[in-house]
Amino acid sequence: MARQLLATKSIAELHEQESTGNQLRRALTATQLTLLGIGGVIGTGIFVLTGVAAANNAGPALPLSFIVAGIGCTFAGLCYAEFAAMIPVSGSAYSYSYATLGEGIAWFIGWNLVLEYLFAVATVSVGWSGYVVSLLDQLHLHIPDALSHAPLDQGADALHLRFTGAIINLPAILIVAAIPPSATSASSSRPCSTRSSSPSRSR
Repeated sequence: MARQLLATKSIAELHEQESTGNQLRRALTATQLTLLGIGGVIGTGIFVLTGVAAANNAGPALPLSFIVAGIGCTFAGLCYAEFAAMIPVSGSAYSYSYATLGEGIAWFIGWNLVLEYLFAVATVSVGWSGYVVSLLDQLHLHIPDALSHAPLDQGADALHLRFTGAIINLPAILIVAAIPPSATSASSSRPCSTRSSSPSRSR
């Protein structure tokens, strides 16, 4: 059991597995990945949460935190670029960990990636929902609070939740539902063929 959890695959085995058709299909181009990152930044409330964080928590240190976060993101991007050059196969961090750390760690990292995408989509959709509701209010089209907010919200502290009286955040659900058809149609018309950008297949 322990030997199986620590079993790794060589780069040659990963290449052979990919050439047999057992692989992830590359769907996103570099432009689409860039737009995905920009959407994630805007969707989480960069125009709103920065002011709240500066007023209640960080104060003048907020620009410094952005600089530190940017440096961290730069190093993360360089790490992925090096991984993609060393192991040019699909799978992102899952494949990299499988080739170096073993099947058990790769399984753990793979499910962590799924959780990352799950929470990222939820956060971004709620952010865009707030923008849509605000825009409709300016156009005198009011969506009831019961259909534009989550049933639960943070209470007095992060460990307590309170009921808001709302039923569902309908705009957030509609935004998420509208993404897959547009992403699929765009990716099918512009396939990516550069092997060195292999993390784009899963990230």
